[in-house]
Amino acid sequence: MQKRILWIALSLMMAGTQHVNAQYGKQDSTYKKFFAGSTLFMLADLIPDNNKPEMVYLTFGYRITGKDVISLELKTWKYAWPIGIPYGKSYEAEGEGFPGYIREYGFSLAYYRFLWKGLFAQVDVMPAWQTFVNNNGKKIGNGFQIFNTYSIGYHIKLFKDRFFIQPSIAITHRPYQSKMPDSFKQVDDRWPRFFYGQPGLHFGYNF
Repeated sequence: MQKRILWIALSLMMAGTQHVNAQYGKQDSTYKKFFAGSTLFMLADLIPDNNKPEMVYLTFGYRITGKDVISLELKTWKYAWPIGIPYGKSYEAEGEGFPGYIREYGFSLAYYRFLWKGLFAQVDVMPAWQTFVNNNGKKIGNGFQIFNTYSIGYHIKLFKDRFFIQPSIAITHRPYQSKMPDSFKQVDDRWPRFFYGQPGLHFGYNF
C-alpha cells in the first residue's frame, strides 16, 4: 500500500516541479513563517486494500529561521500488522497480522534542520494512545506508545513558495510500548521495534 502511494506521489512531484528552488537563505527575511499541511499517504484511504489506514494527519509549523523549523502534527490511523515487519514476503502478508487491529491517536513534536539547499534532517517524537480491537470488532484493551521518526528529506518550493512538497525516507523506532493484550503481544514480539526505509511525502501551504 505505502509503496503504491509513493510511486503515485513521486510521479506527481516529477511532473510539477520543473523549477526547484533552494531552501530559505540567511539573507532572505521575506519568507512566510507559518505553514499547514498533511501527507499524501492519506490517499491510501481511497485505494482498495485489506489494510486501509483510515488516516487523518494535520501539520502546523513555524520557521524559527531559514534553517530551523518546528511543527506540531496531529495524527490518527489504524493498522492490522506489526509496524516492525520489514519489506519482503511477510509485509502485510496473510497470517502475519494481528487478531484485529490497533487504532492510534497521537500528536508529535518535530524539529527540522536544513543542511544544504532543500536537504533536511528531521526528528519527530510522538506519544500515541492505542485502542485494541479484535476480529469481531470488539474493543479488548487500551495502550500507549512512544513512536519516533528519524528522517532525511528534501523541501521543494512550488508556485512561488505558496506551497511545498517534502519527499523523505526514515527510520521509525518505538522506544516505549505499554502492555498489549496477549493475543496482540505474541504477534508483535516476533518483530523488531525499528523499521528501516519508511517513505514519507508531506505537502503544505505557507502563510
